Amino acid sequence: MLRSILTTFPRLALLGITIFIGACASTPNTYSNVDSAADFTQYKTFGFYKKLATDKENYESTESRYLKAATTREMQQRGFTYSEQPDLKINFYIESDEKIRSRQTPTAGGYYGYRGSYYGAWGGYETQIDQYTEGTLNIDVVDPQTEKLIWEGAIVGKITQDVLENLEAAINEAVLNVYKHFPVQPITPTPAQ
Repeated sequence: MLRSILTTFPRLALLGITIFIGACASTPNTYSNVDSAADFTQYKTFGFYKKLATDKENYESTESRYLKAATTREMQQRGFTYSEQPDLKINFYIESDEKIRSRQTPTAGGYYGYRGSYYGAWGGYETQIDQYTEGTLNIDVVDPQTEKLIWEGAIVGKITQDVLENLEAAINEAVLNVYKHFPVQPITPTPAQ
């Protein structure tokens, strides 16, 4: 009995670690690049490119509308004001790719399911293959005077059915996570005196 517990426990611990790592892998990853020469204190206003990369040929897409609303909220929380003649211009890019992921998980077994404790359990690996869609959202912030990209933020994660059915909420959350890396953080309200 003790031998069975000792041989099974490491396998269970390995299985637990595998599940934990797998859960972490499904969390979206955010990235950010900033032009170190850019002085963000000189910028006061923001706006959007007339034709966003997320728009359709002859009309504004739903994604663009949601992205503009979420980005406006984030920029205003940082003290920027919307303008048709902005100090900063913003554009968006969305891309999706089909991915395949395989993983192996250890299995424990015995001789026909019995006598395992007598001879000790031996294991193998079970291979699982998943197909999923990975989405990338890029937010570009450009100085229109110099026509240089001064900040870009990106988020990469799985596009699930829940994301598709709740697109506005998913975009709001994605933009919020990307803006956590923006060089200007939200203005903290002054406490009432």
